[in-house]
Amino acid sequence: MPKLTKNSRRTFLKGAAATPFLFDILPSRVLGLQGQTPPSDTVNFGHIGIGGRGRGFLRAEANIGKPVTATTNLGGDGTRVMRPGRSVALCDVDIKRVDEAATRVGGRPKIYKDFRKLLEDKDVDAVYIASPDHWHALQTILACQAGKDVYCEKPACNTIEEGRAMVTAAERYGRVVQIGSQGRSQPAAWQAANYIRGGQLGKVSKVLCWHYASPDGDWTPDTAPPPELDYDMWVGPARWLPYNVKHTHGAFRWLTDFGGGQIRDRGAHVMSIANWIMEADEKGPVSVHATGAPPKDGMYDAAVTMDVTYEFKDPDFTLVWAQPGIASAEIEARYGAVYHGEKGRCTVTLGDGAGTATDQKVMDYAAACDCGKAFRSPGHSENWEDCIRTRQKPIMHMEAAHRVASLCILGNVSFQLQRKLEWDPIHERVKNDDEANRLLSRPGRGPWNL
Repeated sequence: MPKLTKNSRRTFLKGAAATPFLFDILPSRVLGLQGQTPPSDTVNFGHIGIGGRGRGFLRAEANIGKPVTATTNLGGDGTRVMRPGRSVALCDVDIKRVDEAATRVGGRPKIYKDFRKLLEDKDVDAVYIASPDHWHALQTILACQAGKDVYCEKPACNTIEEGRAMVTAAERYGRVVQIGSQGRSQPAAWQAANYIRGGQLGKVSKVLCWHYASPDGDWTPDTAPPPELDYDMWVGPARWLPYNVKHTHGAFRWLTDFGGGQIRDRGAHVMSIANWIMEADEKGPVSVHATGAPPKDGMYDAAVTMDVTYEFKDPDFTLVWAQPGIASAEIEARYGAVYHGEKGRCTVTLGDGAGTATDQKVMDYAAACDCGKAFRSPGHSENWEDCIRTRQKPIMHMEAAHRVASLCILGNVSFQLQRKLEWDPIHERVKNDDEANRLLSRPGRGPWNL
């Protein structure tokens, strides 16, 4: 398994030694010791980031144990009973969001403005992290150090160094970490995985992913941040930029420092399914070549159009990210992937919260032959919560998530440098390219660094 480089390992160990958190790997209540309730009965959740996706993870006291209808992440009749758990602690740098979440949850959840204080809370067993992308790595690492299991929204990280440090933290502290590329837990992805792994396409030589372009943006004036937002904390480890409504909630994805464009947003969904189906969760490409166009004008810097070709070895196949792109005239989905094999092709569309879909022949095969070629997740959050209890690896475990994030990051690096990268997936370095390797990490800001 790839190791941390000397420098990144040293900085990670230095950060681990300096952290104020001194926790056992398994708190006593997680094991059900000293008369405490074990997680087989109830898990106490903390929530870091409760806007957008984060709201969907909240557990209202009145709904615990009741059937919940889900239309996008489960098969069957779409009904599930939530695993026993409650939201006991809430944290966001936007006070309005915290107040709204507390009302939604009911009861008496603890309120925090600083996520580090939430991680010190001994009543919290596990955390949902739905902060902006540039915070994912540090918050996940510190949560692992604090003895918490973690569900973190995608993409896993902003740099290669961050991703490898997250893998190391999950392993070192014995934590169950699930990254929120939930397409793997949806029926169509499982059906396609069984179909392809069952040999119905023969050898798959190419996976063509497509997506619509990123926005150009405009010139919206900077302003003072609203009083309810701690903007300095929102920026955290990223490069400082003045507050702008088009930099923050929902719009941060089009800035490389905070997000990284469509390839790091939806690419973390579409290419996650591709890596899983192709059984490349612990592999990486040997070359990456990106072309495309930056914004013509405006305040964003993520690629507007972008084509990236990844070459894999053992097994040999080509993965393509086409932005914009389309599989064929008869496919109406705005994003997805086509798997090209010796015997034909099949399609898996979407792959995020909008659901997934696949070809009728794939669904028919899965209905007739549950061949056990691929694990069938009960739902993405449900799979993570099951693994909290069993201590098994979830379907989008940290190594797999790091490898998917690496595809997105390397695509952006190749685009930025406008040249092909020869990638060493074992040592996680670009061969003979010091300039590219400098872009695999970032210095952090103030106290926020590895």
